[in-house]
Amino acid sequence: MRLELPQGEPLLESARVELKPGEDVLVTGASGSGKSTLFRALAGIWPYWKGKIRLPRGARLMFLPQKAYLPIGSLKRAVAYPEDPTRVSDAEVADALKAVGLEAKTGDLERMENWAHVLSGGEQQRVAFARALLNKPDWLFLDEATAALPEDAQEALYRLVKERLPKTTLVSIGHRASLGSHHARQLAWRGHALSAV
Repeated sequence: MRLELPQGEPLLESARVELKPGEDVLVTGASGSGKSTLFRALAGIWPYWKGKIRLPRGARLMFLPQKAYLPIGSLKRAVAYPEDPTRVSDAEVADALKAVGLEAKTGDLERMENWAHVLSGGEQQRVAFARALLNKPDWLFLDEATAALPEDAQEALYRLVKERLPKTTLVSIGHRASLGSHHARQLAWRGHALSAV
């Protein structure tokens, strides 16, 4: 795979990366090296790449960026996204919120807001983890998804995901050394190459 900027400048040259189900992987590297762009290519929202990306047939993928998208409307809708909020019960949403440390918000499920302006950055990241618990993806891609939270909260959320979603494979981008303990393998972005650590 070759990953490029819109002007054609390479971010990643001739990389072959295999992500195996059940093998959690941490991707590290300098800011601006292309880690998030790789995730965008995997999600199908970055057109500047060449090569092949093969995904397991029928696999459910979910991407949690550093700043999660929160649709305007009810808190239940924001937590359930992209799932239709009518397909999950209030009890399931409340349980997910409690699990990620947002028990105080469980009474606000029908409250209509622009939640991106109401919740702090850390609360928004907790909502994203609650969303993952509800959607139960096969593959969960986390792009600095705990950067606005202290390390102890990061540790608790990663443990929670492994407990509640034991069949979900995690692929994380992060800079904190403590993330390494939650991943079986680490890949480092060096120059225009991605290699095992």
